[in-house]
Amino acid sequence: MTGLDRLDLKGFVANSVRGVFQTMLSMSLSPSEPPSRETLADGRHIVGTVGFAGTVMGNVNLFVSLEFAREMTAAMIGVAPEEVGGEEEVKDVVGEVCNMVGGDLKSRLCDAGFPCSLSIPTITCGEHFQIESKGWVRQERLGFKNSRHAALLEVYVKSSQ
Repeated sequence: MTGLDRLDLKGFVANSVRGVFQTMLSMSLSPSEPPSRETLADGRHIVGTVGFAGTVMGNVNLFVSLEFAREMTAAMIGVAPEEVGGEEEVKDVVGEVCNMVGGDLKSRLCDAGFPCSLSIPTITCGEHFQIESKGWVRQERLGFKNSRHAALLEVYVKSSQ
C-alpha cells in the first residue's frame, strides 16, 4: 500500500470528528473505547456513510444512537431535542456530519498526495442491524463519547492501484 501505511489515519479522523462536533454542534467529544458490534446492533441507531475514490478508495461510517442523533440535530438547528421535527431532519444532520468528517479526511488525503473525490452521504437507520465493509487494506475504529452518549467512527481505505 504505497504510502498509505505511513499516514496517521486515526489521528486525522479523531481530530476531524472532535472539530466537527465542536464547531458545528458545540459538543465536546472525548476519545473512548470503540463500542462493540453487539452494542451497536442493539437498539435503534443511525449510520451515516460517505465514500471516497481516486488514487485511494474508502468509506467513513459514523454510528450513533437515535437519541444522540436527535441531540445532534437539536444542536445544529438550535432547538431543544423534543422540538426536533421528523426523522428526515435527523437523517440529514447525521449525513451532513459524516460528510464534513469525510470531507476533512479527503482534504488531508489529497494534501498527502492521494487525490480523491467524495460521494454523497447515505443513511441507514433501524434496529438490530450491522454494517460490514470488506476488502479494505487498512481500517480504523474510533470511539467517542460525551457526557451521555457514545459514537463510533469507522474508516476503511485501500489504494486503487
